Amino acid sequence: MEKASVVSSGENELLWKSEPQTESIISVTLSRAVTSLLTARPNKLHDSISRLSSSHSPSPTASLHDSLRFFHTYVTDAVNHNRSFDQLLLPIIHSSLKCKDSKHSGQAIILLNWLFQDELLFIPVAEALASIITRNHDRYLSFGWCLLLRSIVDYESSVHQSLLSGIRDRYSDLLKILSTCLHDLAEIVSKESTLQDGFELPSRLGVSAADCFLTISGALTKAAKLQDKKSKFNTKAKDQAITYVQSPTIDKKVKSDSKSLLMSKFERDYTLWHHLDDLIFLVQRLLSWSKKSRFLHAKGLEQVLKWLEEIKNHYGSFQPEADSNAFKTGDLLLSSCWKHYYLLLHLEDPKFSQHYKELMDQYLSGIQYYLDNHASGSADNKDSGLETTKFFLNCLCLLLGRLDSKRFESTMSEIGMKISRILVPQLNCTDEDVVVGVVSIFKAIILKPNHSQEDSLVNNRQANIVIPFLLHLLDEQDGTSRAVVMLIAEYCSISKDDMCLVEVLKRLASENVSQRRNAMDVISEILHISSESKQPLPYSAWQETANTLLERLGDNDIRIREQASKLLPKIDPSLYLPALVRLVYSPDENQSSASDAIVGVLKRHNQNIEIIFLVVDCLNNISQSLDLPQSAGDKESKLDIARVLKLVPEWSKSVQDWNNLIGPLIDKMFTDPSNPVIVKFFSYISEDLTNVVDLVLHHVLLHVREQKEIDESFLARWECRSYSSDEYEEMQRTLFEHLCPLLIIKMLPMKTFDNLNSSVMYGHLSQNKTHGTIMTLSL
Repeated sequence: MEKASVVSSGENELLWKSEPQTESIISVTLSRAVTSLLTARPNKLHDSISRLSSSHSPSPTASLHDSLRFFHTYVTDAVNHNRSFDQLLLPIIHSSLKCKDSKHSGQAIILLNWLFQDELLFIPVAEALASIITRNHDRYLSFGWCLLLRSIVDYESSVHQSLLSGIRDRYSDLLKILSTCLHDLAEIVSKESTLQDGFELPSRLGVSAADCFLTISGALTKAAKLQDKKSKFNTKAKDQAITYVQSPTIDKKVKSDSKSLLMSKFERDYTLWHHLDDLIFLVQRLLSWSKKSRFLHAKGLEQVLKWLEEIKNHYGSFQPEADSNAFKTGDLLLSSCWKHYYLLLHLEDPKFSQHYKELMDQYLSGIQYYLDNHASGSADNKDSGLETTKFFLNCLCLLLGRLDSKRFESTMSEIGMKISRILVPQLNCTDEDVVVGVVSIFKAIILKPNHSQEDSLVNNRQANIVIPFLLHLLDEQDGTSRAVVMLIAEYCSISKDDMCLVEVLKRLASENVSQRRNAMDVISEILHISSESKQPLPYSAWQETANTLLERLGDNDIRIREQASKLLPKIDPSLYLPALVRLVYSPDENQSSASDAIVGVLKRHNQNIEIIFLVVDCLNNISQSLDLPQSAGDKESKLDIARVLKLVPEWSKSVQDWNNLIGPLIDKMFTDPSNPVIVKFFSYISEDLTNVVDLVLHHVLLHVREQKEIDESFLARWECRSYSSDEYEEMQRTLFEHLCPLLIIKMLPMKTFDNLNSSVMYGHLSQNKTHGTIMTLSL
């Protein structure tokens, strides 16, 4: 049931004619009238407007009829007396926000549509609506304002579209006025971000302002068609259009023949270009907001941003008067692409789910068409096809990047094979932007970068479709293989099974050198990724990789040999070190590469004493092995051992801290007397122990203090050989323990004994020397 009548027709006339009239009465009456109109059913409201406009008898809801008359009279009076419209517009804007999700919304736009039908009211009301945000800095108001402007510009999507003839008939002129809001919208967007986990995220107002900006700018791409229509709001000059001038005073409209700015024909013709800087800024914000949870969409935005900056640099330097054709080309290019981009950039778009499949088919068909028809021909033809392909790829990234996980999965299940078939050939393109776009799409399909680590480890049916296409691209050494190396490596690093890795390792054994090189690049990336990952490869995968790299140390291609020797140290040495040491003694090209690999292992693990002991034990085992090549007795065998030991100084020079190494080395010397390699090992690093000789001697003394003394009975039994076999071994150990300190000291460089201030070696002598000097001075 409609509300009670606000004021009768007769009272309405008296209200406006009586002088003086208090502002409070008018404000209260206006408030009641506006409330009555905004709470009416949209169809009833439109019916009452139609009756009032056509001079028909009032509708049965007389209160609505009277409210409309008062509403219209107030607006007319405000126009005639240059009064503010804020008291009228504020409740209309608030109503847009309150009824945002209501099924019975639309009253605000119906009322504005009615005012826009009046030629005298259209410009003042539209300009006041466009500029109200500059006079009211309330976030709640800004939110409603963004929603209202978007609904006006996008009126064709309204359920009340058929009722909005006022907006439709004056759409071109209305759009020019509302385009002045783009900079204000960009200002709102710039302030509406919050920081969360290092990423920028938009507020609700920021989302609304960005979407409103996109809707208005997208509508401006139709300006070329609208320019041919006769301007309906300028009665003086058809080549001029009035634009709003912001005034520091409240809502004071300046006459067009004095201080108002007149939008020139040039500015009108190139409206979207006039806001290029704001477009660039908006895309930058959208990119920041997308980085946290929309990887593929963010990649598309990066390319769009790059393209906007390129056309600004290329066409922005032209002067409109001198280079009108070039400038017009830039504006036409901007408009023709932006009319597609803006549809894909909306943060909230309820219509997106209805047409995204159709758009995706268009983009894929476009890529396929230019691949088939522009691959050959003139240079201009190729360039045109390339730029169009980049455009379609950008659109595809933006579209796919907007899909939620479920919709993305279902889409890939339906057309994943088609996407792979169309996009894989694009990896042969020499243009970096094309390759980046394709790789980004494949990365989203097989790696799911916005999913959690656990979600990424699930079996991925889509990846099983794409990976075979990518593996085949490893067969040639070109841009394609370089582009997919990272994709395959990342997938191998997160995949639950090792099927993909096995396929890569198979290619390392291929007769095709390009296959082997590409596979080696993949292994290199896998090792790099795994070193920083919390989910390392399983043991079996590491073992298989290490075995394959050992084989490649003897590859005919020197680049592969060098790469294999550099990659092996990145894997746990315990998986391959014994086999690697043996390769040093091989008669072929394995020898040099194996030596380089051992040096790399020692340097990479220079603080890990267990790796040092592993090398020493391997050498000891090999020296005693029956299959070790020996041709000249012990001398040749010593040379064989020295082949590895001569690499040890490379390690010792890289050691920064000996504190955790000297003790275990000395301990092994004492506890493993049957291992002659440790003694030889010690001799190879002795030169680098000069600066830590006190540390060496300290650990030697610790062992000396724990030794059993050799008494006369021990010597007598030794000379008479009166001991059992067990006693013999014990006596040998005792003798070794007493001789070992002397052996270690003997291996130290002579210059280490020159330091008379050594507290360990010359402690007492140094103290006596100092004491003697003091006594001499005192005497």
